Amino acid sequence: MRKNKRFLPYALTSVLALGVMGGCATQSETAKPAATAQSVAPATAPVAVKPAATAQKANYFMVFHENERTYAFGDAANYLLFLEHDEVPLTRTRIGAGPDGETVVFGITKKDAEDLAKPSAGELFFDGKMGEVGLFYGEAIRDGRFYVFGEWADFKSYLEHKEVTFTFTEIGTGPKGETVIYALNKKTKDQGRPVALIEAFKQLHQIK
Repeated sequence: MRKNKRFLPYALTSVLALGVMGGCATQSETAKPAATAQSVAPATAPVAVKPAATAQKANYFMVFHENERTYAFGDAANYLLFLEHDEVPLTRTRIGAGPDGETVVFGITKKDAEDLAKPSAGELFFDGKMGEVGLFYGEAIRDGRFYVFGEWADFKSYLEHKEVTFTFTEIGTGPKGETVIYALNKKTKDQGRPVALIEAFKQLHQIK
Protein backbone atom coordinates (compact mmCIF):
# COMPACT_ATOMS: atom_id res chain seq x y z
CA MET A 1 0.00 0.00 0.00
CA ARG A 2 1.32 3.42 -0.85
CA LYS A 3 1.62 5.98 1.86
CA ASN A 4 -1.76 7.59 2.44
CA LYS A 5 -0.37 11.06 2.01
CA ARG A 6 0.16 10.28 -1.64
CA PHE A 7 -3.09 8.63 -2.63
CA LEU A 8 -5.44 10.37 -0.20
CA PRO A 9 -6.07 13.76 -1.52
CA TYR A 10 -16.11 14.86 2.21
CA ALA A 11 -34.91 23.56 6.99
CA LEU A 12 -44.61 30.70 7.44
CA THR A 13 -58.87 38.76 7.85
CA SER A 14 -62.52 41.78 8.24
CA VAL A 15 -66.26 41.40 8.22
CA LEU A 16 -67.98 44.53 6.85
CA ALA A 17 -71.51 44.52 8.06
CA LEU A 18 -73.53 47.40 6.68
CA GLY A 19 -76.82 47.76 8.50
CA VAL A 20 -79.07 50.44 7.02
CA MET A 21 -82.25 51.31 8.88
CA GLY A 22 -84.90 52.81 6.58
CA GLY A 23 -88.41 54.48 7.01
CA CYS A 24 -89.99 55.93 10.15
CA ALA A 25 -92.60 54.58 12.56
CA THR A 26 -96.32 55.54 12.30
CA GLN A 27 -99.07 55.13 14.92
CA SER A 28 -99.54 51.41 14.27
CA GLU A 29 -96.53 50.56 12.25
CA THR A 30 -93.36 49.26 13.61
CA ALA A 31 -90.36 50.45 11.78
CA LYS A 32 -88.96 47.74 9.64
CA PRO A 33 -85.22 47.57 9.21
CA ALA A 34 -83.95 47.74 5.73
CA ALA A 35 -82.31 44.71 4.33
CA THR A 36 -78.85 44.19 5.74
CA ALA A 37 -76.12 44.13 3.22
CA GLN A 38 -74.42 40.79 2.84
CA SER A 39 -71.23 40.38 4.77
CA VAL A 40 -68.17 40.71 2.70
CA ALA A 41 -65.96 37.67 2.94
CA PRO A 42 -62.58 38.54 4.37
CA ALA A 43 -59.60 38.18 2.16
CA THR A 44 -57.35 35.45 3.38
CA ALA A 45 -53.68 36.24 3.38
CA PRO A 46 -51.50 33.53 1.86
CA VAL A 47 -49.87 31.30 4.42
CA ALA A 48 -46.14 31.12 4.14
CA VAL A 49 -45.01 27.53 3.82
CA LYS A 50 -41.59 26.64 5.09
CA PRO A 51 -39.60 24.43 2.79
CA ALA A 52 -39.10 20.93 4.05
CA ALA A 53 -35.79 20.45 5.78
CA THR A 54 -33.27 18.43 3.84
CA ALA A 55 -32.40 15.27 5.68
CA GLN A 56 -28.75 15.11 6.60
CA LYS A 57 -26.72 12.08 5.68
CA ALA A 58 -24.76 10.36 8.38
CA ASN A 59 -21.10 9.93 7.49
CA TYR A 60 -18.48 7.41 8.53
CA PHE A 61 -15.00 7.17 7.10
CA MET A 62 -12.20 4.76 7.95
CA VAL A 63 -8.59 4.59 6.85
CA PHE A 64 -6.66 1.38 7.43
CA HIS A 65 -3.23 2.95 7.40
CA GLU A 66 0.09 1.37 6.47
CA ASN A 67 1.41 2.44 9.89
CA GLU A 68 -0.82 -0.31 11.30
CA ARG A 69 -3.26 2.14 12.82
CA THR A 70 -6.93 2.60 11.94
CA TYR A 71 -8.31 6.11 11.64
CA ALA A 72 -12.06 6.73 12.00
CA PHE A 73 -14.02 9.90 11.25
CA GLY A 74 -17.65 10.88 11.69
CA ASP A 75 -17.48 14.01 9.54
CA ALA A 76 -16.26 14.64 6.02
CA ALA A 77 -14.18 17.75 6.77
CA ASN A 78 -11.91 15.95 9.22
CA TYR A 79 -11.61 12.99 6.89
CA LEU A 80 -10.58 15.13 3.91
CA LEU A 81 -8.10 17.01 6.10
CA PHE A 82 -6.49 13.72 7.01
CA LEU A 83 -6.30 12.64 3.40
CA GLU A 84 -4.44 15.82 2.55
CA HIS A 85 -2.04 16.01 5.47
CA ASP A 86 -1.91 12.45 6.82
CA GLU A 87 -2.84 13.80 10.24
CA VAL A 88 -5.69 15.59 12.01
CA PRO A 89 -5.43 18.21 14.79
CA LEU A 90 -7.87 16.77 17.33
CA THR A 91 -8.03 13.08 18.12
CA ARG A 92 -8.99 10.49 20.67
CA THR A 93 -6.95 7.32 20.71
CA ARG A 94 -7.70 3.79 21.83
CA ILE A 95 -4.68 1.55 22.02
CA GLY A 96 -5.34 -2.01 20.88
CA ALA A 97 -9.04 -1.38 20.25
CA GLY A 98 -9.04 -2.41 16.59
CA PRO A 99 -10.37 -5.75 15.32
CA ASP A 100 -6.79 -7.00 14.90
CA GLY A 101 -5.47 -5.38 18.05
CA GLU A 102 -4.33 -2.22 16.27
CA THR A 103 -4.57 1.28 17.71
CA VAL A 104 -7.65 3.23 16.63
CA VAL A 105 -7.41 7.00 16.24
CA PHE A 106 -10.66 8.96 16.08
CA GLY A 107 -10.56 12.32 14.36
CA ILE A 108 -12.84 14.65 16.31
CA THR A 109 -14.16 18.19 15.84
CA LYS A 110 -13.76 21.20 18.15
CA LYS A 111 -17.35 20.67 19.30
CA ASP A 112 -16.54 17.06 20.17
CA ALA A 113 -13.51 18.19 22.15
CA GLU A 114 -15.61 20.56 24.28
CA ASP A 115 -17.41 17.61 25.86
CA LEU A 116 -14.96 14.81 26.55
CA ALA A 117 -17.68 12.64 28.07
CA LYS A 118 -19.74 12.65 24.87
CA PRO A 119 -18.59 10.31 22.09
CA SER A 120 -18.15 11.64 18.60
CA ALA A 121 -20.09 10.28 15.62
CA GLY A 122 -17.09 8.23 14.57
CA GLU A 123 -16.87 6.63 18.01
CA LEU A 124 -20.59 5.86 18.03
CA PHE A 125 -20.30 4.13 14.66
CA PHE A 126 -17.21 2.22 15.74
CA ASP A 127 -18.88 1.05 18.96
CA GLY A 128 -22.12 0.07 17.21
CA LYS A 129 -24.06 2.66 19.23
CA MET A 130 -25.15 5.03 16.47
CA GLY A 131 -28.72 3.80 16.69
CA GLU A 132 -31.00 3.96 13.68
CA VAL A 133 -29.17 5.23 10.64
CA GLY A 134 -31.16 6.61 7.73
CA LEU A 135 -29.44 8.35 4.84
CA PHE A 136 -25.81 7.40 4.82
CA TYR A 137 -22.56 7.83 2.94
CA GLY A 138 -19.23 6.35 3.92
CA GLU A 139 -15.84 5.28 2.69
CA ALA A 140 -13.07 2.96 3.73
CA ILE A 141 -9.51 2.96 2.42
CA ARG A 142 -7.61 -0.28 2.53
CA ASP A 143 -4.64 -1.52 0.53
CA GLY A 144 -4.65 1.57 -1.65
CA ARG A 145 -8.28 1.19 -2.70
CA PHE A 146 -11.38 3.20 -1.93
CA TYR A 147 -14.49 1.30 -0.83
CA VAL A 148 -17.63 3.44 -1.12
CA PHE A 149 -20.91 2.76 0.68
CA GLY A 150 -24.38 4.24 0.30
CA GLU A 151 -25.92 2.25 3.16
CA TRP A 152 -24.68 1.71 6.69
CA ALA A 153 -25.72 -1.95 6.63
CA ASP A 154 -23.34 -2.56 3.72
CA PHE A 155 -20.48 -0.80 5.48
CA LYS A 156 -21.14 -2.70 8.69
CA SER A 157 -21.08 -6.00 6.80
CA TYR A 158 -17.77 -5.03 5.21
CA LEU A 159 -16.22 -4.30 8.60
CA GLU A 160 -17.36 -7.67 9.88
CA HIS A 161 -16.20 -9.74 6.92
CA LYS A 162 -13.52 -7.54 5.32
CA GLU A 163 -15.12 -8.01 1.93
CA VAL A 164 -18.07 -6.82 -0.13
CA THR A 165 -20.27 -9.43 -1.78
CA PHE A 166 -21.65 -7.28 -4.61
CA THR A 167 -19.55 -4.51 -6.10
CA PHE A 168 -19.12 -2.16 -9.04
CA THR A 169 -15.46 -1.38 -9.63
CA GLU A 170 -13.83 1.49 -11.49
CA ILE A 171 -10.09 1.32 -12.03
CA GLY A 172 -8.07 4.50 -11.85
CA THR A 173 -10.92 6.89 -10.99
CA GLY A 174 -9.80 7.83 -7.47
CA PRO A 175 -8.32 11.24 -6.57
CA LYS A 176 -4.82 9.98 -7.35
CA GLY A 177 -5.73 7.24 -9.79
CA GLU A 178 -6.76 4.66 -7.20
CA THR A 179 -9.24 1.89 -7.83
CA VAL A 180 -12.69 2.70 -6.43
CA ILE A 181 -14.99 -0.12 -5.37
CA TYR A 182 -18.66 0.74 -4.91
CA ALA A 183 -20.58 -1.52 -2.54
CA LEU A 184 -23.87 -2.89 -3.82
CA ASN A 185 -26.39 -5.22 -2.21
CA LYS A 186 -29.21 -7.54 -3.22
CA LYS A 187 -31.49 -4.56 -3.93
CA THR A 188 -29.02 -2.58 -6.01
CA LYS A 189 -26.84 -5.17 -7.73
CA ASP A 190 -29.14 -5.46 -10.76
CA GLN A 191 -29.59 -1.69 -11.25
CA GLY A 192 -26.40 -1.27 -13.22
CA ARG A 193 -23.85 1.46 -12.67
CA PRO A 194 -24.47 3.15 -9.29
CA VAL A 195 -24.67 6.66 -10.72
CA ALA A 196 -25.75 8.47 -7.53
CA LEU A 197 -23.05 6.81 -5.44
CA ILE A 198 -20.37 7.57 -8.00
CA GLU A 199 -21.47 11.20 -8.16
CA ALA A 200 -21.36 11.47 -4.36
CA PHE A 201 -17.79 10.18 -4.39
CA LYS A 202 -16.75 12.63 -7.09
CA GLN A 203 -18.36 15.59 -5.32
CA LEU A 204 -16.67 14.75 -2.02
CA HIS A 205 -13.26 14.50 -3.60
CA GLN A 206 -13.86 17.27 -6.16
CA ILE A 207 -13.30 15.02 -9.14
CA LYS A 208 -14.65 16.23 -12.48
